[in-house]
Amino acid sequence: MSTQPQSLSAVIDRILTLEIVRVTERAAVAAARQRGCGDERAADQAAVDAMRRELNRLPIDGTVVIGEGERDKAPMLFIGEKVGLGTGPQVDIALDPLEGTTICAKDLPNSLAVIAIAEAGSLLNAPDVYMDKIAIGPDYPDGLVDIDASPRDNIEKLAKEKGVPVHEVTACVLDRPRHARIIEEIRSIGASIRLIGDGDIAGVIHTTDTEETGIDIYMGIGGAPEGVLAAAALRCIGGQMQGRLVLDTDEKCERAKRMGIEDPDRVYSMEEMAKGDVLFAATGVTDGNLLDGVKFGKRIIETETVVMRSATQTVRTIRAEHRMFAKFG
Repeated sequence: MSTQPQSLSAVIDRILTLEIVRVTERAAVAAARQRGCGDERAADQAAVDAMRRELNRLPIDGTVVIGEGERDKAPMLFIGEKVGLGTGPQVDIALDPLEGTTICAKDLPNSLAVIAIAEAGSLLNAPDVYMDKIAIGPDYPDGLVDIDASPRDNIEKLAKEKGVPVHEVTACVLDRPRHARIIEEIRSIGASIRLIGDGDIAGVIHTTDTEETGIDIYMGIGGAPEGVLAAAALRCIGGQMQGRLVLDTDEKCERAKRMGIEDPDRVYSMEEMAKGDVLFAATGVTDGNLLDGVKFGKRIIETETVVMRSATQTVRTIRAEHRMFAKFG
């Protein structure tokens, strides 16, 4: 019998329908046990431990390219860590075991457990730094928005293409002091702003379903790991995104250079951040616009997960009931 590793396509459906879902489910349940307790570190640690255990059961030869931090700076699920059984296809993995640690600690909406998997070499291998981002949903002409254009220009172009006045456009922006100028400019032209305290993966994804979320465009600076994960999601469900790493010190530039990034000012398209056949999964930790959070019943734990694949543009929502409390989370 052949011992050659299986191709990604040979195992992708099984990973898509079952194994990748289990990874985010376990992380979400573990984190949800810490909801509202005020301890961000404990919630994140619980999610990391659970996600790593499940990853190491997958039939893949995986490398974490977007993780909890870089080697020697993060004890678990660091960039470069090997995961999986080592007997399947070679894959890149981007992950955020707990997107929105503060959200979870305060039991606020839109905390998620998130992962993306793609063929080796397909996901941007970036240092754990900030990234400037702009994103819109599907069905717009390519290049409609530009990360180098002003918020005014981008919103006015979006409003014109959408056929609505500017005041009917809503931008999602992280509520941070660094965004004071962006916020001021958006409000000066009469557009609306949805300020979020954390969770910018969900913020980007919300642009793809404006009728449900009310969000038309995402802009501003957040984490680079979240940027790559958001790009992976948009590859599966449609939309446009650009990102530029914020490499504003010599130390950050050197870290990026060690990962093969030569141009610190390069603007990455969505396809450059997540190319090829991409799998994306997210499980709700707390309730939100995208997913319901984990529910703990007397005998059952309920989870809701969205799992997507770029090659088929398939989006599945999986509601699960877990009855083995002792072995779950």
